[in-house]
Amino acid sequence: MTLPFDVTPFYSTHPKEMRRLIREEEWVYPTSGLCHCHVQANMIVLPKEWAYDFLVFAQRNPKPCPILDITELGQWEAKLIAPGSDVRTDIPKYRVWENGELVDEPADVKKYWKEDLVAFLLGCSFSFEGALLEAGIPIRHIDMNCNVPMYITNIQNQPAGRLSGPMVVSMRPVKHAQVPKAVLSTGRFPAVHGAPVHIGDPAAIGIKDVGKPDFGDAVEIREGETPVFWACGVTPQAVLMKSKPPFAITHAPGYMFIGDPKDVDYAVF
Repeated sequence: MTLPFDVTPFYSTHPKEMRRLIREEEWVYPTSGLCHCHVQANMIVLPKEWAYDFLVFAQRNPKPCPILDITELGQWEAKLIAPGSDVRTDIPKYRVWENGELVDEPADVKKYWKEDLVAFLLGCSFSFEGALLEAGIPIRHIDMNCNVPMYITNIQNQPAGRLSGPMVVSMRPVKHAQVPKAVLSTGRFPAVHGAPVHIGDPAAIGIKDVGKPDFGDAVEIREGETPVFWACGVTPQAVLMKSKPPFAITHAPGYMFIGDPKDVDYAVF
């Protein structure tokens, strides 16, 4: 979706204040560009009997599923990255899944919450967009005031227990000469997907039409630019569709949980 206004005034908003705006449904849009240089997170919530399978899945697939925080059983506070938060209300849009089918996209999930649920917060590439901007690399979906494009690929994740499925990637067009800088800038942040998983021809990773993303919005790729693809935390949603657990909650693609740490807190060099 195209936002009805410029997000620039929200670059400097503190994450705690942004979570309040989201909780009170004053912000109901994608979160790219908000709370500049603060960490953003994908979320998947599963019943206890499926949580260990996902923990192992994430350990085996750290590129698309880097864990930033895990809630206590039945609890809703992300204690490590957002003390005082409520993962049931602090995301602008959620997805509710039953047997691998999407059944609802509510603004909060309080009515769906159960005592046996565990929430996993996973690193998001929105977190390193500040580093790209500081390196002088424009971000097309921010410039276009829309959501980042995301695609289901033919790259298969390592299965774990009952969970298996393909990797999802996000795409940002980068000028040919700036691709090495983009790789170096994002490679500093493995906790939020790190360096790209693919550069160039979309068909090589099973993307038939880069102009028709599976999630998010299409963006223009201009002459002299290369499509660059990063592993994406929407991957668990593709896994849900294939593995069909009886119940799950996720964020809606592009509508993230915003945590308190800054991107530099996750930099490895």
